[in-house]
Amino acid sequence: MLEKIREGSQGPVAKIILGAVILSFALAGIGGYLGQTTEQPVAEVNGVKISQTEFSRAFQNERARLEQQFGEYFAQIAADPTYMAQIRQGVVDRLVQQELQTQLAAELGLRVSDDSVRKAILELPYFQIGGQFNNDRYLQVIRQMNFQPDAFREYLREEMTRSQLISAVAGTDFALNSELTNAVALQQQTRNIDYVVISKESLQQNVTVTEQEIADYYDLNMSQFLAPEQVSVNYIDLNAANLTLETHVSEADVKAYYDQNKAQYVEPEKRRVSHILIDNSEDDDAAKAKAEDLLAQLQQGGDFAALAESSSDDTVSAEMGGDLDWIERDMMDPAFEDAAFALANKGDFSDVVQSEFGYHIIQLTDIQSQQVKAYDTVKADLRAELERTEKVNAFYEKQTEMGAIAFEISDTLVDAAEVAGVEVQTTALVDRNSLPAPLNTPAVLAAIFSPDVLEDKMNSEVIEVGDEHVVLVRVKEHVPAATKALADVSEQIKARLVSEKASELAKEKATTLYAEIEAGKSLNDLVTEQSLELRQEAALTRQAYTVSPAIVQHAFKMAHPTDDTPVVEKVDLNNGDAAIVALKTVTNATVEGEIDAQLKQNITMAQVNKNYMVFIEALKANAELNLPKAQAATE
Repeated sequence: MLEKIREGSQGPVAKIILGAVILSFALAGIGGYLGQTTEQPVAEVNGVKISQTEFSRAFQNERARLEQQFGEYFAQIAADPTYMAQIRQGVVDRLVQQELQTQLAAELGLRVSDDSVRKAILELPYFQIGGQFNNDRYLQVIRQMNFQPDAFREYLREEMTRSQLISAVAGTDFALNSELTNAVALQQQTRNIDYVVISKESLQQNVTVTEQEIADYYDLNMSQFLAPEQVSVNYIDLNAANLTLETHVSEADVKAYYDQNKAQYVEPEKRRVSHILIDNSEDDDAAKAKAEDLLAQLQQGGDFAALAESSSDDTVSAEMGGDLDWIERDMMDPAFEDAAFALANKGDFSDVVQSEFGYHIIQLTDIQSQQVKAYDTVKADLRAELERTEKVNAFYEKQTEMGAIAFEISDTLVDAAEVAGVEVQTTALVDRNSLPAPLNTPAVLAAIFSPDVLEDKMNSEVIEVGDEHVVLVRVKEHVPAATKALADVSEQIKARLVSEKASELAKEKATTLYAEIEAGKSLNDLVTEQSLELRQEAALTRQAYTVSPAIVQHAFKMAHPTDDTPVVEKVDLNNGDAAIVALKTVTNATVEGEIDAQLKQNITMAQVNKNYMVFIEALKANAELNLPKAQAATE
């Protein structure tokens, strides 16, 4: 199992978990979360407290994920206190699970090697620029997290160890061939049934509904008959992307723009460098002395790569002889960058250079000279850029003018639309959640239903709905929400009451028929006496779609018949009908040959998921958990 655990740490699942961990820190930061706190913990797991600050970090990360998932509508969702309470409780549950897994991993003696941690750091995209690991970026990010390199590596090692355990639970689970065979046989089992359906529709002619019953139902369920608030809106939609330019951008314009901005089309000089870093965060004098000693060794012919590997505190680049790959201007610390670009020839190395990360010695290993992109390779992009610029300029000019006109002439949008060069558009009378794009945004909805626009019938202010995309709105017609009159819903209520009463009659009739079967009558006898339709399924499968799902599910729960005597039971169907089912025989499938790989995987994964949840519940059952009721941490 331990070997399986080690293998699991190298798999894609582990990398995804690590990526999510680092992204969480990149989104929310960790600077304020590492200090000691006297706050009431949100939970305690075997004596280990989960602090309010840990909860706050995890909750903010979950909130950020939901905001990304739901976009601008998250504000409406978050307004529901019950929903947000469920989110908070879910975060607490996950933190408890993580702590239980961490403790179990420590108990099992799981560890992650230095090489695995180093490889994970190199592969994480949050430390990369242009798809390549960038040491400066790495140091900046972990410093923002309030980590020193050694502390971050240990933190990452803990996360990887926990991910090993998770991967191992799934990776070491399996299903025996006999289990797979039995599962497939059970899935492919068929059942021979007879059944009759007592349809509520067939009994509706026996149902009467009085006017008083309709009125009583209306009074008791008035909230079900609300007509939603509706609005019809006139609006102006001004979008830079849809504007038509009055004049076209000429070839001469494009060439002139290229000549004036040639510096933008220069691919800057790149340099590949290696470095030796001496961390000065603990003892600056000792660090400087060590760096100067290393410089003296280099000046006497020492091997740069060997010294970097043995002495650099940047252990990631040290493994590669100090290599930092290609750098450009404005990528690194200014002092580091100035020294790197001052080196003239490949193989040259700098004096000791101090940066915010410590003391460096820098070696130039390669140079890529500055290059200028040819006009022909960029002119299409330049033309598009010029046209875009002209449209944007025209857009802002029109936006300003139409906004001023809409404010001055606030009882119509016609004049503002004429200035903008667009048509006034009108929506049908719809409820607030059915407005078309671009009006279906929180900002536009807030404007439409504001007192100035809705009640005073004024034009709205200019509302931004996207990049260089704005609207102006004006309410044409408004119908407040109101309860529909009884006369308008009387037929609807009557149909509902008839359906409910007919359903009760169907269930009562099924109960009566079932009682007769229990008294000794056969289903066939009842079918003949009651003029019912007998339906038969000689080989009913679990996946049957021609039979009511409720009948299928119930038929496969019924006990096997014995002595050729059918097992008969009553079933209430989801549509209000009732049925009587007679199970006559059960046919077990014979599984021969190799089981289909996809079917085998589906069965195994279902077992893995079930066993993982059992594993989590077992950890909880064997742990000492203290889960305070007051978990209302700040959002």
